[in-house]
Amino acid sequence: MCSGCTAASAGIGSYEEYVLISSSAVYPENTAQPFAEDAPLGSNRYWGTYGTDKIEAEEALLKADPNAYILRPPYLYGPMNNVYREAFVFDCAMADRKFYLPGKGEMKLQFFHVQDLCRFIDLLLEKRPVQHIFNVGNRETISIRDWAELCYQAAGRKAEFVQVSQEIEQRNYFSFYNYEYCLDVSKQEEIMSDTVPLSLGMQACYAWYLEHQSDVMKRPYMDYIDSHLK
Repeated sequence: MCSGCTAASAGIGSYEEYVLISSSAVYPENTAQPFAEDAPLGSNRYWGTYGTDKIEAEEALLKADPNAYILRPPYLYGPMNNVYREAFVFDCAMADRKFYLPGKGEMKLQFFHVQDLCRFIDLLLEKRPVQHIFNVGNRETISIRDWAELCYQAAGRKAEFVQVSQEIEQRNYFSFYNYEYCLDVSKQEEIMSDTVPLSLGMQACYAWYLEHQSDVMKRPYMDYIDSHLK
């Protein structure tokens, strides 16, 4: 992502400042958590080539422009999200379905609202901090059970859960891998201390989804549930 396309730079086009949206997938799953920006990078067995491709993109950018900024978010959410995450839970809520939850739903997730991502980019371009690589995200993580409850609440419903044995591959019926991680976002908070509360962000997601259901890349989670778990 580039901003202010006015100055020339060999090999990567014309721009004034370059901000690359990388990913938390650059950190190996066996690295000590919370992941800090100076943690070792490498292959993560859950993200595969997605993560290693992000590492290559970071390296290529910094070689071409050492002054570029790199952001490593966790799970992004918000209006215009076409990934079937919160939208899947909204579909379950709107259909008055019970929600099938991996185990007791204790696995933690970390999110970042796309509005906060854009705000942080604006602040980078305004303040020009010396540090050029930032983890970004909400400070707080949330359990998958609490996350699903927020999705149901945004849809005006109350969640009722069915626990699924953790021996069953959860990606067959749930939107996330069985992988818990957390980013250290203390450097982000030195520049931008506040983030959109997840409950409010989820309400905006639901309002957008009601008008754009066909824009989301849906997966057959419900089919699997109906065929294998009921």
